[in-house]
This record gives sequence, structure tokens and C-alpha cells, in this order.
Amino acid sequence: MKEEKLSSTPPSEEDCLRILQEAGCPERVIIHCCTVKTLAMRIAELCGADPGLVSSGALLHDLGRCRDMGMRHAVVGAEMAADMGLPEELVEIIRRHIGAGIDPEEAQEMGLPPGDYFPRTLEEKVVAHADNLTSDNHLVACRVTVEKLISRSRYRGAERIEMLHMELSETCGTDLDLLVASMGSQPEPEGPCRELER
Repeated sequence: MKEEKLSSTPPSEEDCLRILQEAGCPERVIIHCCTVKTLAMRIAELCGADPGLVSSGALLHDLGRCRDMGMRHAVVGAEMAADMGLPEELVEIIRRHIGAGIDPEEAQEMGLPPGDYFPRTLEEKVVAHADNLTSDNHLVACRVTVEKLISRSRYRGAERIEMLHMELSETCGTDLDLLVASMGSQPEPEGPCRELER
């Protein structure tokens, strides 16, 4: 069943938070999304990514976690966003935010439908990597995420995250680990996200 179309432009921060709450996302997930958004906006500033698309993409990247806490949450969230009539660019940020991309073999292993799960646009890459550098509501260095994947024998994923980190660091003109360190492990959210319980 299709929901009412919101707009052809990315929704505002207030609208994104309302979407997450009305979908039934746990507060912990919403706070995580706000933390990802805080980092993603700083990265977007440095690399010239579209701020509206990055903001809404970061806030809605885990929309599907209201229905699935596994890897399928990206597909579920993308389907939900498409059903709401959200812009295709936003739908693709949600679909492609897992790690630094998932190849067809991994998608099959994870029970995902065949598809393209690699972040392609700058905005997709910014949101995916801001998520990679966020653990729950804490920012972490890239090596923390990479080591976690290696400990689970996810070597291809770890290598892709390292490559995305290097690519975005070069685009931004600074090592993104330095940005994370300067922001602290629990940065203060801005705007409507600030009102959420932390």
C-alpha cells in the first residue's frame, strides 16, 4: 500500500524524525541516526556533498530497523522510503549504506535480493562512511570498524571500508579519523535531534 507522497525534495530533519518515530523505530536507533547525521554533515561540509540529501539520508538510513534488525534493514528501509514517495536519491542512500558496499556473493550469503549495494554518489558514500564511523551513539576511528569486521572474517568488507575511508579523506583534504577525534566520541547533536534523550 502506497503512503502519501511527501515531496520530490529530501524531507526536513523534523520530517525525518517524525517518519522514524511513526514507523516505530526504537529510540536507540533514532539516536544512532542523529549521531550519524552529525558526523555526515561535517564530512559533507568538507567534501561539498549536498547537505539536504546527506542530512535526510543520514537520518533515514536505518529506517528499515523498525521491521528488521539484520542486514535486510537496508532493503526494507529503501522499500519503505520508495512507498512514501521519497526522492530516488534518498532511497538509494538507504539501500546502499551498509558498510562500503556488498558484492553479489555477500548479498546472497546475507539473504538480500540481487541488487547494487555499493555506494556510488558522493552523498551515498558520505552517509555510508559516517555510519561506518559510528557505533551506537559514539564516533569511532576507522580501524575500530575494520578490526571488528576482521574479527568476524569479513575481510572484503574491511578492505572496502579502508578504501572508502581513504577516498573520502582525500576528497575532504583531511584524514577523517582526525575529524572524528576533533568531534569527540559523543558529539552534541544539532537542531531537532538535540531534543532526544541521549
